[in-house]
Amino acid sequence: MAYTVEFARSVWDDLKSFRKGDQVRILEAIEVHLTQEPMRHSKSRLKRLRPGTRPPFRLRVDNVRVYYDVAEDTQKVIVYGIVEKERSLDWLASFGGEEEP
Repeated sequence: MAYTVEFARSVWDDLKSFRKGDQVRILEAIEVHLTQEPMRHSKSRLKRLRPGTRPPFRLRVDNVRVYYDVAEDTQKVIVYGIVEKERSLDWLASFGGEEEP
């Protein structure tokens, strides 16, 4: 069964910081990887982060990281942040709980 992808409000601001071509590539990767098996671990793209980390999942798109959570009961993926790799640790440290989409 396919998952529905929802975006937190702040994600659109994150996305605007990238060039148009990169925006398209990121959104395509989200569509391909997060609508079918968003919790599947792969060596190169999808990763479950350490226990206690919020959000618990990360999608790698070249030098960009997409942080998300999965609600299995409703088949939804909620994207909370799209950041460059260099800013990832700071973003995770400042992520203050769940933001409603």
